[in-house]
Amino acid sequence: MSPEAREPEPNQPAPAATPEPARHRPDRTLYAILAAIAVLVVVALIVVFTRGEPAPVDEATPAGVVQRYSAAAIEGDEAAAAAYLTDAAKSRCSGYMERMPGDNLRVTLVSTTERPTSADVKVLITVSEGGGPFGSSEYQIEDVFDLVKTGDKWLIDSAPWQLTVCPVPAAK
Repeated sequence: MSPEAREPEPNQPAPAATPEPARHRPDRTLYAILAAIAVLVVVALIVVFTRGEPAPVDEATPAGVVQRYSAAAIEGDEAAAAAYLTDAAKSRCSGYMERMPGDNLRVTLVSTTERPTSADVKVLITVSEGGGPFGSSEYQIEDVFDLVKTGDKWLIDSAPWQLTVCPVPAAK
């Protein structure tokens, strides 16, 4: 009889049974962390895709006038943009002035300084340029809109060159 198959002697302890390998179960903490990451990703995607247009600022304020003017200029609606310009600003246009394409511009309000008859609205203009060996590039410029109060309305007296609109005079 082989030594492995022998029965233990009565005063001898029984040989230790070989333990079965423990089954490896993933830790519940790992599942909780993965679930939390998945929830954060879903929330981030919802925020990104449901974010709409910025809330309109009151048109009676200098920032509201700049917001509407900038939107009209970027969309290429020169007539709507010109409604926010002073006569002096309209008359400063000499000849054809090429503007940047509106789909490459983004305007962000930085600050507003309001005085009784004038105001300065500082903006950050982001210009995106496509192409190039490393993809698109962009740069930012801080500039100022100068506004004057005419009656009870704010009008733009000067605008950054990227957003300058020179309306074509009506044919006579």
